[in-house]
Amino acid sequence: MANRLYNKQVTPKGYKRGGIIKRTLGNIRKKIVPTFGEQFSKAKKEGKKTFTSTRDDKTKGKLEYSTKTAAEVKKEQQRMSNQERARVGDTSKQLSEKGAAFKLARKMGKDTFTHKGKIFNTFKR
Repeated sequence: MANRLYNKQVTPKGYKRGGIIKRTLGNIRKKIVPTFGEQFSKAKKEGKKTFTSTRDDKTKGKLEYSTKTAAEVKKEQQRMSNQERARVGDTSKQLSEKGAAFKLARKMGKDTFTHKGKIFNTFKR
């Protein structure tokens, strides 16, 4: 049980952190070769919109990364209406020609509509 001497519990909530040498080396590493996550959090804290990672400049070129998280992007897309997305150029949420004809026919109160020579009804399943 040599481990019982090394991992000595100091407080009821946890164990001792690594020694002073380990902490010092960690701080030096963060300054010289920070991880992608550390670079991301630093750029976000400074209020930058994009940052260049120093970890990949030899393999992938000098890529710029956004400081927005996936949740922030999703929330931003929900705020935009379909018309605003169309102005920006995003066609993922746009209606197809048939969908637009269906919507127009439903709005006018018709039971059927014609699209490319075929007759369709406006009943929802």
